Amino acid sequence: MADDADRAQVINDQFQADMLAQAQQNNSTGISNRFCENCEEPIPEGRRKAQKGCKLCVSCQQEQEQEQKELLSHWRTI
Repeated sequence: MADDADRAQVINDQFQADMLAQAQQNNSTGISNRFCENCEEPIPEGRRKAQKGCKLCVSCQQEQEQEQKELLSHWRTI
């Protein structure tokens, strides 16, 4: 019978798989947005060239990554 640790591991594995699939989907075209999907501010040309397929400005990307880390950290404690 599965215990709490086993169930938490299953949830963690699924979360990681979902995050990887999302990252691959977001970068699948290699075409960067001119404007951020979240805040609608322009994405500088240098970022668009350096990070092919980017959809977010640097600030929104950092915020999203921090939220994902916090969520993953939360799931790891379960």
